[in-house]
Amino acid sequence: MKTKPDLSFWKLWNISFGFFGVQIAYALQSANISRIFATLGADPHDLSYFWILPPLAGIIVQPIIGSASDKTWTRFGRRIPYLFVGSLIAVVVMCLLPNAGSFGMTVGAAMMFGLISLLFLDTSINMAMQPFKMMVGDMVNEKQKGLAYSIQSFLCNAGSLVGYMFPFIFTWIGIQNIAAEGTVPDSVIYSFYVGAAILILCVIYTTVKVKELPPKEFEAFHGITADEKKEKTDFISLLKNAPKVFWTVGLVQFFCWAAFMYMWTYTNGAIADTAWGTTDPQSAGYQEAGNWVGVLFALQAIGSVTWAVILPMFKSRKLAYSLSLVIGGIGFISTLFFHNQYLLFISYVLIGCAWAAMLAMPFTILTNSISGKNMGAYLGLFNGTICLPQIVAAVAGGLLLSLVGGRQVHMLVLAGVFLIVGAICVYFIKETSATHEKTT
Repeated sequence: MKTKPDLSFWKLWNISFGFFGVQIAYALQSANISRIFATLGADPHDLSYFWILPPLAGIIVQPIIGSASDKTWTRFGRRIPYLFVGSLIAVVVMCLLPNAGSFGMTVGAAMMFGLISLLFLDTSINMAMQPFKMMVGDMVNEKQKGLAYSIQSFLCNAGSLVGYMFPFIFTWIGIQNIAAEGTVPDSVIYSFYVGAAILILCVIYTTVKVKELPPKEFEAFHGITADEKKEKTDFISLLKNAPKVFWTVGLVQFFCWAAFMYMWTYTNGAIADTAWGTTDPQSAGYQEAGNWVGVLFALQAIGSVTWAVILPMFKSRKLAYSLSLVIGGIGFISTLFFHNQYLLFISYVLIGCAWAAMLAMPFTILTNSISGKNMGAYLGLFNGTICLPQIVAAVAGGLLLSLVGGRQVHMLVLAGVFLIVGAICVYFIKETSATHEKTT
């Protein structure tokens, strides 16, 4: 099997640059969905149910995109056509979703319109996001994968930072941050418009700059034989033959992504309650807290970028992974004790440490353990370890909120406990290579 050559920094950068735009869209969604539906009139106990659709779309779409793109070869590449089409759909939906309350519909109709828009948005974001991870697996050698996923992590956090800050910035320059009852403020609507424009420009850049490996070259680098090409594989067979690391990393992922689902769902209500003293979505304080969520999530992104620089300095990948999750868990738990909006900066910088590890570690570990033949399919299936915990967390969210006393900040404490459990599970991982076993 031929060894893939080292790529220059800028080639690695170009492979992932479009991820910056995709992540802006994802950040706008994750920071504003609870705010949008609360503004439309949703009950806090029902908020988690609105979050079922995004991971449900992901768990269906990503394995299909992964498997289909494994078998796709066009003049534009094998992964790029999917990310381009996904991005185009996302741009259209980003212009519709924040206007759910502005078309003169009843509250019920507006929520249904918002739900359908959310389903299409997350489906298209998933369609655009997954190919970037696959292209790293396809084109980058094992030695450089850590660097490639670190670049992707940096661009992911940079995109998050921009997306999270948009509503705050637009309010600061004078765009309205409050609106008539049942409608979304202009500061949020304009944020989605600008995010859509940046998304398509970034994806066009990657489409123009990146030339994927042609079929023969790809097969040579990944050691794919003529007999292997003829083999028909299905998702059940792939899961049966998945390396053990697929499942052990998946266990860690379960607790991590359940934790972050609760962060996205309940941060707005939690800090509106603890730092602004309000639980009324129509109040100016609640909408101000909504902008502050973007600031806090931006601080999380900054913390993540900073910690991502430190992570490679650890000799033990497991220690780095588990320590990051413990630090993030402490950050979540601290939100219960910080009632000042600025002290919350500490909490979310610490949470960013966990996010940095979650973005880079699992995909580095997994792609080193699987061959190129089914890279896309396995990465698509692995996305189930991201989506399934979010679905479970969303379904259980209303019940758990009642059990912890109805205060949304208590759900953030629960998220912290989940991350610490995930940190313990890191030590069940035994890393392997697709060509030879190794342990760390």
